[in-house]
Amino acid sequence: MGAVSIMDFQAKKKSTSEERRKELYDLYLNRHNRLNNWDFVDRGAYNIIGEYLIDKPKDILYELAKLKNPWERRTAIVSTYAFIKKGRVDETFNIAEILVDDDHELINKAVGSWIREAGKKDEKKLKAFLDKYAESMPRVTLRYAIEKFDKPTKNH
Repeated sequence: MGAVSIMDFQAKKKSTSEERRKELYDLYLNRHNRLNNWDFVDRGAYNIIGEYLIDKPKDILYELAKLKNPWERRTAIVSTYAFIKKGRVDETFNIAEILVDDDHELINKAVGSWIREAGKKDEKKLKAFLDKYAESMPRVTLRYAIEKFDKPTKNH
């Protein structure tokens, strides 16, 4: 956790060079096998992966979302928070669509949390996503996704 925290602090410093950000990004992905819990992913994915990918192709996130390792799948969805913060929610909903039927509870919680956050930027997209998947998605995902809605919207 110490190493991921240091990497995260470096990645979010405005003075960190693009070259160093690339090194951190590569290190995180190359040593992902050492990340064996949700807290490692949640600590580093947003700044180290997501922020690095802001102006780059996002293919790696789609690859991660399809891998066997749950922490790689979680990295895919958590990294999209960098895009959400900039008002760009498509990647979050696209990754969530891949992970919506995941069998791991900590992936379900992450999907629900991040589509909820994306919905704060584009509630229409969140509601459309929920209209499509609410009946089939894991209940925990749905609970996390709708927790900020008013009662009539939750009931819908």
